[in-house]
Amino acid sequence: MLTALSIKNYALIDSLQVNFNNGLTIITGETGAGKSILLGGLSLILGKRADLSSVKNPSEKCVIEATFDISNYNLKALFKTEDLDYEPQTIIRREILPSGKSRAFVNDTPVNLDSLQVLGAQLLDIHSQHQTLQLTNDDFQFQVIDALANNAAVLQDYVRQLQTFKRVKSELKKFQNQKIEAAKELDYNLFLLKELEDANLVEGELEALEEEYETLNNIEEIGERLTATHELLGNTEIGVLTQLTEVKNQLSKLAPYAADYKSVSDRIGSSLIELDDIFAEIEALQDTLEADPNRLNSVNAKLQIINNLLQKHAVAEVADLIQIKNALKENVAVTENLDAVIEDKEHEMLTVENQLNTLALQLHTNREKAIPGLVKQLEVLLDTLGMPNARFNVELNRSDSFLSNGKDELKFLFSANKGGQLNELKKAASGGELSRIMLAIKSILTNYTQLPTIMFDEIDTGVSGEISNKMASIMQQMSTTMQVFTITHLPQIAAKGDTHFKVFKEDIDEVTQTQLKRLNPDERVVEIAQMLGGLNMSTSAIEHAKQLLN
Repeated sequence: MLTALSIKNYALIDSLQVNFNNGLTIITGETGAGKSILLGGLSLILGKRADLSSVKNPSEKCVIEATFDISNYNLKALFKTEDLDYEPQTIIRREILPSGKSRAFVNDTPVNLDSLQVLGAQLLDIHSQHQTLQLTNDDFQFQVIDALANNAAVLQDYVRQLQTFKRVKSELKKFQNQKIEAAKELDYNLFLLKELEDANLVEGELEALEEEYETLNNIEEIGERLTATHELLGNTEIGVLTQLTEVKNQLSKLAPYAADYKSVSDRIGSSLIELDDIFAEIEALQDTLEADPNRLNSVNAKLQIINNLLQKHAVAEVADLIQIKNALKENVAVTENLDAVIEDKEHEMLTVENQLNTLALQLHTNREKAIPGLVKQLEVLLDTLGMPNARFNVELNRSDSFLSNGKDELKFLFSANKGGQLNELKKAASGGELSRIMLAIKSILTNYTQLPTIMFDEIDTGVSGEISNKMASIMQQMSTTMQVFTITHLPQIAAKGDTHFKVFKEDIDEVTQTQLKRLNPDERVVEIAQMLGGLNMSTSAIEHAKQLLN
């Protein structure tokens, strides 16, 4: 319930602070006194977009703050979903800065307007002429039927399954499209894969093949140069090894004379050992050197295959080709497995679809059972509200499609006159009739679901006399289980309230300001007497006011 409201620097309100009680709260005031300003401020609390033009002094910040006692509202799960700190006494604050920027807070945590709207819908329902039109909206009509049908749990399961169904259907469509596209590319991918597999690629082999090709392709020159080198090193008369051996012999005889001679002799000895080893390796190379035209052709062919593949796939390394081959292999495997994946998804979708159909049928059955009770209760209440010939019916038809709340299509049918033909509510009921129907429906709903605080904005327009008493009685009954506000011009309704506030204007320092005042018992008598007879109250008006209050 709304326990406190503070408004600063908004429209004609400079500063206003007021506390509210449970039960039925009446708000009265002359036309233009500022009741719409009060509703506008509360609308901002519910997440309506802010307008800088509504700020009283544009050089200062506008602040609207409302405190709600939500201890009995079972809203902890909602607070968790919206990532908000839950407090039994929750404070919602809206600020409009001079820059025009708007900010919103729930228990001092910044929130966006979407979260504020979600939370606000659970806390306060401002029922104006605009909200009366909601009665002709399919979603609202389903909310009414489902509340009486006790469909909340089934509907929750249905919504969950519908989300799963849409997800699985989307995945199935994706795999089916993949299959269509993959089928177009499969033959080409298989050709590319076979080409790469036939090449028997080995990482690093390109460099080895190129080296082998150079050797085989230049075998004669290599042989000649190895022979010449062998002769230069090993000739017994003038070969480098023979000459170096002689040098070593000469220096070894000088070694005993000085350390420098010994050092040079040792170095020549080391060089001789290294050169002798090189000579032996050249002999080994000569022994292995053999022309092989067939191998040369084979190596050349493999090099051509590799280079063609590198060029075809626009890469530089054999390792890249191997990576492409593995990717193609995986792609082909996925393509070939798509049929199995699609079959699994089709089976999953069929399972979910069957569950959805079962839940949709249960929703339909529960709704069918609830409709006669709603119709009967509505017709009784409408009779009480001065519509004795009103007839009401609810048409429920099965749909082939899965809708957001089942597989039903709904029509509220209405006739206000005896013998009149039932027609869709939005076509058959006037504004005043819609207001009374909405009041009746809200009254019925209080017996089936926990409604938020409700504020009726002149729902009694066009109503007078005994009917206004009946409307007041209905609102009074509603207020035994919830907090109800009503803005009214009718004294019969104003007299039924547990608490009475008056909205009025006054000039302070030559500036018109809107004020809200809680009336004491004597002030209530005066206010209701003025509602009955105008500002020039008669004794009879005062007596009549007292009778209404008693």
